[in-house]
Amino acid sequence: MSSRRVFLLGGANTQFLGKGNPDYIWKNHPDFGKRENPGIEELLRAAVNETFSKLGADPEAVERGYVGNFVGELFCQQGHLGAALAGSHPALVNKPMTRTEGACASGGLALACAVDAIKAGCDVVLAAGVEVQTNESARVGADYLARASHYRRQRSIDDFTFPALFGRRTKVYREAFGVSEEEIGHVAVKAYANANKNPLAHMRARRMDLDTASGASEKNPTFLQNAEFASYIKMSDCSQVSDGASAAIIVSADGLRRLGKSEADAIEILAIGHSTASLYDDGDLSQLWTTRDAAGKCYAAAGIGARDVQVAEVHDCFTVTELLMYEALGFCEPGQGGKLAASGATRIDGRIPVNTGGGLIGFGHPVGATGVKQAVEIWRQMKGKCGDYQVTSLPSVGLTANMGGDDRTVLVTAYRNAG
Repeated sequence: MSSRRVFLLGGANTQFLGKGNPDYIWKNHPDFGKRENPGIEELLRAAVNETFSKLGADPEAVERGYVGNFVGELFCQQGHLGAALAGSHPALVNKPMTRTEGACASGGLALACAVDAIKAGCDVVLAAGVEVQTNESARVGADYLARASHYRRQRSIDDFTFPALFGRRTKVYREAFGVSEEEIGHVAVKAYANANKNPLAHMRARRMDLDTASGASEKNPTFLQNAEFASYIKMSDCSQVSDGASAAIIVSADGLRRLGKSEADAIEILAIGHSTASLYDDGDLSQLWTTRDAAGKCYAAAGIGARDVQVAEVHDCFTVTELLMYEALGFCEPGQGGKLAASGATRIDGRIPVNTGGGLIGFGHPVGATGVKQAVEIWRQMKGKCGDYQVTSLPSVGLTANMGGDDRTVLVTAYRNAG
């Protein structure tokens, strides 16, 4: 790898919207028929232009760009999103722009490609991600999103393929380690509490308490048809079906100077660990082995260990996934993720704050945007820009873990506060 240093200068997230957010327009909303939810073009343009504006960065300096998106062709009948990124600002026209796809890791791949471009000699690169997925029914949307599984083999597990796949993981994990439903419930409670402090979060106006999160009820129903896994996934265990976009500017040291910035404005991207497992084999479901492999690569390349991490954004597509992430990233031993969550160590004021803005469960999960959003959130925490959900002291080392499918594609990225 090139020895060129790589920096994340910063970025922006749009509001993440969907059912449960007071600004989302649905058929019973008072503004229904008067205004519409933003589409894929509007969201991508908003994230890109806010990034340039907030950072005071000249769009003309951008040399190339990458945009993460998973299923634009299905939800929006729109592919060819590299050209959509070029259309987000006049200065981007005629520059090389490329779409990246890796299911829920599509945004993480956009960030990784931007880093590779800097290592290869570019100085200013744009990374973005976008997804719109609220414009179909839940069952149709679940079918579209099931393309992140091995569709031919796994689609039939349930109408809601991914909740069922992670219900299966939850069952295996709980049986292997004796983890309680209440321990898992702490993840949902933290996610909603953090989202309540985040004005851009999908679930900023919804509350969650431990009694509700710890068991099925009328307020928190199960919904799978698969009888074997139905009791293992409730509504509170699920990430949100959200619309949204994120964008970030990745630069070299020369790029910082070209934009009139210093290292104090940025965070350094130390390393990215990228691992991909076979789509056709499931393996041991009690741990996230692909995530563990990616984390090992990242730590080794960055010259750090799990104990050095002071803030993290991890992929919590379901509550059990966050616990499994703790373990795969080395924050605790296998089977101890529930105890770590219950201890309060991963809260905003804890020893290792995780998903401070709400994660995928609270902040929301516009699939293609999530990997870029995670990086932007780490930058915001390291630079003291998170407002009501800012951690107590500015972190020196941060980590993101973005996962596509059921632990099939994973990118783990380490960051150091450069100033």
